[in-house]
Amino acid sequence: MAAFCQEAQVPEKVTQSVAAILADIRARGDAALSHYAAQFDGAQLAPGEFRVSPAELAAAHKRLPLAERRAIKAAHAAILAFNREGRAKPWRARNPHGATVGEKFDPIRRVGLYVPGGQVPLVSTVLMTATLAKIAGCPEIAVFTPSDAQGRVADGLLGALHFLGISEVYRIGGVQAIGAMAYGTATIPRVDKLFGPGNAYVCEAKRQVFGAVGVDSLPGPSELMVIADATARADYVASDLLAQAEHGSGREKIYLVVTSEALARAVERELAAQARTLSRSEKAQRVLDEGFLTIIVKRLEEAAAIANTVAPEHLELIVKPAAEKSLLKAITTAGAIMIGNHTPTALGDFTAGPSHVLPTGGSGRFFSGLRVADFVRRTSLVRYDAKSVRLAEPVVSAFAAMEQLDAHGRSVSIRVAG
Repeated sequence: MAAFCQEAQVPEKVTQSVAAILADIRARGDAALSHYAAQFDGAQLAPGEFRVSPAELAAAHKRLPLAERRAIKAAHAAILAFNREGRAKPWRARNPHGATVGEKFDPIRRVGLYVPGGQVPLVSTVLMTATLAKIAGCPEIAVFTPSDAQGRVADGLLGALHFLGISEVYRIGGVQAIGAMAYGTATIPRVDKLFGPGNAYVCEAKRQVFGAVGVDSLPGPSELMVIADATARADYVASDLLAQAEHGSGREKIYLVVTSEALARAVERELAAQARTLSRSEKAQRVLDEGFLTIIVKRLEEAAAIANTVAPEHLELIVKPAAEKSLLKAITTAGAIMIGNHTPTALGDFTAGPSHVLPTGGSGRFFSGLRVADFVRRTSLVRYDAKSVRLAEPVVSAFAAMEQLDAHGRSVSIRVAG
């Protein structure tokens, strides 16, 4: 398993390629963006054509079939309801000295959202990122997504952005979009923090620009782990594994952790049968051939340990109800956990409510899924008066002596003496 997980690490050629593109964008700005739009997307874009006009956004929304507009509205309602609960609230209290302490929260002034496009335009990612930025109250929200060779962006993406009231949209994708967000160009103001999933190149670009700009996390190619026992239906499990495999970049990781070899074989038979019926069957099969691992365990405790080691982006627990509680307590690194036979990951991808922008590549050990708090800055507040500073003075004096910082101690004692 260690070798299988190791494959998710970024190849050196990706690291070097990303570094070269970012350096070029930093040096040449808009000219570099035009160059890479032509090289990678086949689009001939002058700087004045980078931004999608409000009229294009409105027209795309109007062209959407009624069923798609209704789906966008329904998913948005669920995402809004869930994430409103995560808003941070300012507070004030008294510390042991009697001083007033607390926190205030302010939306990040300018954020950049990356939305993958191409063959599979991720309309849901628009909702899963921009809705949270809106809830947080970010004053400026800039969205970047690649175009096709004619400079067009999928109607679903543009229509969803129009629905959300996002008007700053650029038809720029890939590493070049991350560079534009991080460094800015003559036509594109830099952002304060950037968000969103992407392929291995985009993920590596986010890693390299961190520090020049804030970064939400490093969500890369999709991952799914299913932990299943005898209560699981093999056809359900297979359909969920294929749902993640059909992303089809070839770098997805799919794990099946089961308590019996019979269940593993049944799932494999279902995979073979269902894969043939998919419109993206070749891409899904490639992931199954190169990125699928079945692990048979004797006890579910072993499955929990495996999950904590892998830290999967998506985790499904399809086990008897009595085992759910212990697994939920034991597993502490999953990006999102789907529970039961009737909770496929696709519900979380599109409409359950939590953002589907989740940590991958083992980063769930220290990153969490995207939430409203990621679009907000926290500032601590402290106010002492004459009485409370007198109570704190002995502590400050002791630390100032230990750390040989005389001026620190004097800045407090002078107020007590005065």
